[in-house]
Amino acid sequence: MVPYFMQDGIKTKQAEKLEEVRRIIMEETEPVQSLLMIDALQRLDIDYHFSEEINSLLREHNNNFNGSRGGRIMESLHDVALSFRLLRQHGYYVSADVFNKYKDGKGRFRAEVAEDIRGMLALYEASHLGIEGEDELDKARVFASKHLESSAMRMNAGLSRQVQHILKHPFHLNLPKFNAKFYLNNSSGSVQGKMRIFHELAQLSFNVGQALHQRELEHFSTWWRDMGLAQQLRFARDQPVKWSMWSIACLPHPEFSNYRVQITKPVAFVYLIDDIFDTHGTLDELVLFTEAVNSWDDDAINKLPGYMKTCFMALNKTTNEIADMVLRHHGWDPLVILRKSWAMLCDAFLVEAKWFACGHSPKADEYLKNGVISSGVPTVLIHLLSLLGERVTEEADHDLVDNIPGLISYPASILRLWDDLGSAKDEKQQGHDGSYLDYHMQERGKSLSLQDAREHVMHLIDEEWKKLNKACLSPNRFSSTFTVASLNSARMVQVMYSYDDHQRLEALEQHINTLIGENDGSEIKPGVALENS
Repeated sequence: MVPYFMQDGIKTKQAEKLEEVRRIIMEETEPVQSLLMIDALQRLDIDYHFSEEINSLLREHNNNFNGSRGGRIMESLHDVALSFRLLRQHGYYVSADVFNKYKDGKGRFRAEVAEDIRGMLALYEASHLGIEGEDELDKARVFASKHLESSAMRMNAGLSRQVQHILKHPFHLNLPKFNAKFYLNNSSGSVQGKMRIFHELAQLSFNVGQALHQRELEHFSTWWRDMGLAQQLRFARDQPVKWSMWSIACLPHPEFSNYRVQITKPVAFVYLIDDIFDTHGTLDELVLFTEAVNSWDDDAINKLPGYMKTCFMALNKTTNEIADMVLRHHGWDPLVILRKSWAMLCDAFLVEAKWFACGHSPKADEYLKNGVISSGVPTVLIHLLSLLGERVTEEADHDLVDNIPGLISYPASILRLWDDLGSAKDEKQQGHDGSYLDYHMQERGKSLSLQDAREHVMHLIDEEWKKLNKACLSPNRFSSTFTVASLNSARMVQVMYSYDDHQRLEALEQHINTLIGENDGSEIKPGVALENS
């Protein structure tokens, strides 16, 4: 941890480097060099410092790139693919036809294209920005990955390491903070000139961010301890460090420090209520709890057993505090929609509890529709949306379940499906959850192998990413901050579910150690994520 007395000095150096980098950006006049700079800033996770400058550059580049000549103004596959990726990441639609000039008369990439390693890397990265109906980008991904893998043995060690990292962790599908540490650690000794300055700023920003996240964790842990829920509900998970990882992922930038602390609170309650439904409550008690959360009525609350009443009163207090904060900051009261989000979650939990109680096996699609809600993602993102001063629907009295925007439902689907691949189970969780994988295999019968079923689920995850990519394109009625939060909630799933051969969450351990310093790993148990494991 950076000592407090050193932090002012680091911030002063950071401010000096910020101006130095800003000057470099503004002085660059060559379009491709500008794109390369933006790419470098992204990979080092310092692009947020220069949002205004980057938006201006990409707006101008989009006008040229999507103009009458389109991608024909560039010849290099690397430059075209980089343009495609950066523009789509920032909400601009670019046709996948820009890659046609690298194909033969049968629509296949020409053989000589595969010799361009930089072009292959850029094409592979760009292929993850596809939307529904763009099968040609799926083929581009297969083509690029095949040739990159076969060429890896002929590369020098540094390039081979970079290729292997990108194949495993494509930029668009992974958290920027997760990727940034790799680029800092693997290229800091070899960079020169302006890139050296970028790296220096990245290291300073990393140090400032780590100190900030440590203080946030202290604030949240104090709140959690003072609530006393871990002591009163000992059957439930007690994992404040892990819960904080979700809020850091969704709101990565320094200015949202207070909101990160606040949004970790509903994350904690999703876990807590999940444990009540999954491991502790009887069906009759769960019905009473769901009725109480739907009505928020004193009579319903008084019928609850003691442990449920403890949870409900804490949930009510926290929900009201968040609603009051939104009212103070943004001038509108989201209490109705926040309460509806909790009712929606408990309704979904209860559906699953009833399925298990009566031995019912739902259809896979029925299970998934309910599982999107029971993932907890919609409830948390609705709270986040409110904290940002934005609304889920135009009218708060709409049927929330049927009006969840894609930026909320698609990440939830990705989490639910990834969890249901069944890589592992939380060793503290003894509940009885269903699985999309299991229900799909039941429907298909013995003709479907486990491997085929898993490939089907991975295909569904890929399709949900395409839907999410499209939802992020302009026009998009949500702010760029919430759009990033939606993307990062989906990206966080990869960190939460990267199991090693020993069923350890090594990637999550490393991510925690990167963001807040060394952790003893006691919270990092298999199967932990924002869902009902």
